[in-house]
Amino acid sequence: MSEGSAMSVGVVGAGTMGAGVAECLAQAGHDVIVVDPDPRAVEQARSRMRDSLRLAILLGRAGGPKPAEAAARVHWTGQLTDLRHAAVVIECVPERIDLKEKVFAELDRVCAPDALLASCTSGIPVDRLAASTTRPEQVVGLHFMNPAPLKDTVEVVRGPRTSPQSLDRALTLLATLDKTGIVVGDGPGFLLNRVLMLCIAEAATALGDGIADADTTDALFEGCLGHPMGPLRTADLIGLDNVHDTMTALRELTGDDHYRPPESLVALVEAGHLGRKTGRGFHEYR
Repeated sequence: MSEGSAMSVGVVGAGTMGAGVAECLAQAGHDVIVVDPDPRAVEQARSRMRDSLRLAILLGRAGGPKPAEAAARVHWTGQLTDLRHAAVVIECVPERIDLKEKVFAELDRVCAPDALLASCTSGIPVDRLAASTTRPEQVVGLHFMNPAPLKDTVEVVRGPRTSPQSLDRALTLLATLDKTGIVVGDGPGFLLNRVLMLCIAEAATALGDGIADADTTDALFEGCLGHPMGPLRTADLIGLDNVHDTMTALRELTGDDHYRPPESLVALVEAGHLGRKTGRGFHEYR
């Protein structure tokens, strides 16, 4: 199968990001295999995808197949061994170092020798994940933004051992999704989250210190700096559990205490207020 044509692509993890990436792939005409051992997560992902595909039609942004045709291209399974014929596999499991390393070691064992292995990690160095495999030259980072179907740009992370051919394959795949890949070097947080997580942490700390409430904080960033979304609304969109996990990983990887999750963030996560997906985070959503 030539580069750029339809191919079999695996997605590991049926969470918000995994479902969004799978939707992008199916809309582009690829056959998608989504792996998640949790039946409840799979059912929730199916539902989210159906709703998102219907919404795409209502908003007039779907120029590809009909929702039913795109959904039919997605196959759901609980077994990683079902990825043995996938040309590319994109890992989208929670942002925990030990979990991702375990997944990559297993993917290395079950996937075809020429398969490209990509991680949607938001901050764990690609070379650390590649070290769990026997094919570090075929490992790359594809940091999709949430919600994946609505974001046109992907941060592409080139590890020190990622081959030029693997980087080209990753960029070609993104082009089939009508997305632009911007290549950065490897390191904790890459570029986006190295900066963004510090911004969210300081905004949440200021909130906890009583300097400004969430509405005021975001209004300043949006009105004074021209940001379409302030740092706390951005955190709510990402998911506060994901923000917490990313900060925790960055603190472990860098030793920099500035990445310690602020108390105001921890309290919301512990209360189950995870942002837009639960209806409440730093802000409330109807």
